[in-house]
Amino acid sequence: MIHTRTLQALEYHHITSHLSSLCISGVGRERALNLTPLDSAEDVNLAARVYEEAADWSSRPTPGGAVFTLNAFPDVSGFLHAAQTSRAHAFQPDVDAFWALREVLRLARDAHAAIAVPDAPRQWPHLLAMADGAPLPMQLTAALLRCISDDGLLKDESSPELYRLRGELRRLHQNCMRKVKDFALQYNMLAYLQDEFMTLSSDRYVLPLKANFKGRMQGIIHDWSQTGETCYFEPMFLVEINNRLQELKREEREEERKVLLYLRGLLEAELPGALAALELLAQLDLLQAKRRLAALLDGRCLPLTPVAEGIQLLEARHPLLMLNRAKAASSAAAQGAKGAAPSAASVRPLDIILRPGERALVITGGNAGGKTVCLKTLGLIAAMTLSGLPVPVGAGSHVPWFSRMDAFIGDEQSLEGNVSTFTAQIEHLAKAWKHLDASGIVLLDEFGAGTDPAQGAALAQAVLDELLDKHTFVLAATHFPALKSYALTREGARAASMLFDPQSKKPLFKLAYDQVGASQALDVAREHGLPESIVRRAEHYLLQDGQDATTLLGRLNDLAAQREEELVTLRQEQDKARTATKLEREKMEKERLRLHDEVRAKATELMRAWKEGRATHKQALKEMSRLRASLATESEATQSRSILPSPEHFVVGQQVLHTIFNKRGVVTDVDERRSRVRLDMNGVNLWADMKALRIPGRQAAPSPTGKSSILDSTPRQPVVPESGGSARPAGAADGASLRLDMRGHRADVALAELERFMDKALLAGFREVEVVHGRGTGALRKQVHEFLRAFPAVETFSLAPEDQGGDGMTIVTLR
Repeated sequence: MIHTRTLQALEYHHITSHLSSLCISGVGRERALNLTPLDSAEDVNLAARVYEEAADWSSRPTPGGAVFTLNAFPDVSGFLHAAQTSRAHAFQPDVDAFWALREVLRLARDAHAAIAVPDAPRQWPHLLAMADGAPLPMQLTAALLRCISDDGLLKDESSPELYRLRGELRRLHQNCMRKVKDFALQYNMLAYLQDEFMTLSSDRYVLPLKANFKGRMQGIIHDWSQTGETCYFEPMFLVEINNRLQELKREEREEERKVLLYLRGLLEAELPGALAALELLAQLDLLQAKRRLAALLDGRCLPLTPVAEGIQLLEARHPLLMLNRAKAASSAAAQGAKGAAPSAASVRPLDIILRPGERALVITGGNAGGKTVCLKTLGLIAAMTLSGLPVPVGAGSHVPWFSRMDAFIGDEQSLEGNVSTFTAQIEHLAKAWKHLDASGIVLLDEFGAGTDPAQGAALAQAVLDELLDKHTFVLAATHFPALKSYALTREGARAASMLFDPQSKKPLFKLAYDQVGASQALDVAREHGLPESIVRRAEHYLLQDGQDATTLLGRLNDLAAQREEELVTLRQEQDKARTATKLEREKMEKERLRLHDEVRAKATELMRAWKEGRATHKQALKEMSRLRASLATESEATQSRSILPSPEHFVVGQQVLHTIFNKRGVVTDVDERRSRVRLDMNGVNLWADMKALRIPGRQAAPSPTGKSSILDSTPRQPVVPESGGSARPAGAADGASLRLDMRGHRADVALAELERFMDKALLAGFREVEVVHGRGTGALRKQVHEFLRAFPAVETFSLAPEDQGGDGMTIVTLR
């Protein structure tokens, strides 16, 4: 449950309002405005899967070759509600209502046909289940398409009797036109008429007669023009025709009423199907609006993970800031403004992370540095995720299921209710306290700041203690020095600081973890125009009190800002290395395919020549030998470009990779004169050319203590399938693996070495690495797994099989 007050504090209604504007129907807009967080984690995960399937479905062509497009459709919810609740005699729909229902049912039928394709159970099963939630009213749809025309009128073919009556009306009209024309010519009446054409007045055929000639003919005057110069005159010879016309029109109206009663009966019989059709279109409209929102936010639907995995929002951006930037860019483009329009990408991203075992994040830093924005970013992204909406975060992000969220953000004082900001926060927290548990989250913005600083800080620490005891997630933004030291020392809590530029003192809107920041109140006051004399006096009083830690915290901020720049540079280098490795692999694969096709073509030609007698057996063997020699030359040239290092010299006991057989072995003998070595590959001994060997991992020198080095080149043995064939070991481009042995090292040293090791493995293009941490008490293994879980380049990791180390070694797969 997320309280309405919390949603208002997070400005969630702005999200639903914008989502509503992206819908194309009234019923879709109403759905968007009423969208709230879902009731269970299963509902959230289902909504995310349906969203992904709908995105896939909307981009694929239908069996007819076109992509289905959901066009605007009328809102018939009121019409269907009236049919559901009104009594039969009180429910009298008209043609316009049935035309609107016809459009809805036709579009729902087409949408269902586009979803229920033969591959639907495999490609989008949840979307198909949503479409098949209730059967569509096929009989009512067919009847409406047969009876209602595109312009909203009843068709002649609605019933045989209506077809007959309208045919007779058309013949009557033609007969009347002919008689009027003959009469006018016979009695030279054209001079008496204002117009040559017959018209209708009081639903009868009349002639527009000039007023001064009204006594020249016998008949009935039905009406006059506004000027009085024209009277609408019914000659006596038209009276009988008009009487017949009235009879036919009365019969036509009666027949139309019968058709509408027939359609009403079909609607009452298939009302659940009509409601299901409208429900399907409303859900598709909302899904389409979600995709448009995702395009504006550059967002995705987040998966819900177990609470034990913590919170990880990578490159998270505030959704409302993204929408405002996108709206500004759209307005500038529409007005043709010169210069670069602001883009959504310019919103500063944040990494908001609570690792497994951590439940509290205490954010410090300068005023206007982004602490409140950080809290609102997490809160709004969590609320949108629980509502099944896409959010602006990077790949690898996840949040757990929150059964309750409470936000204490902003000024909640009320003069009318005689409530101060501090009192309002306490009252709301007291009401929510009994509902908070391990699946809840609390956002505290300057909690306790509205009273005595010492008492407020003590109260804030006590609240955090109790929340941690409840295992409730909590994010707190504060300026209290006591909370800064609390976050650095309390188990389960983590400190973070909003960084600012060391030179300009401007906020960088970045989080630096495991450190606290200065409040920068005096710098902010100076920047916003407070007289310099006041600022200097404040600095003087601060020094007198002996509480100025600005220099120390500023130094920490500078180091953190420098580290952030280095991390950005490192990520860029990693991306470049991955791109280069990928291009090299693609190039080698193309070369391999080219050689394969070339050899196959030459071998086929050689076999054909031998069978046709154009070459002898000896000539064929000679040509095959020449072909193998040329292939070996090209293979050596290709291997020389391998990303694995070539050994400068070989020693007995060294482990190497045989690139031709793609197998690993141990050197048992070295023949320097012939440039070859003897290998033992799982009991198979053979001599191998040195040019065909590579080192799967560089061998480090033994440590003085005799323990294994940090980088151990000992690879796992390659996997051999049970029934023929060969299996390539996971690793770099040629199957190599890399191993790190951390046994005997302290946890902090081992984790630092692990971080360097992972960076080197990524730069070298390895796909899989092995981390040896030993069994022991399991403490080092636990810390290694926590590090791997938070490392962005790790795709999966698991303990090794028992015959390869068991729980003493972890096998890591990189992205």
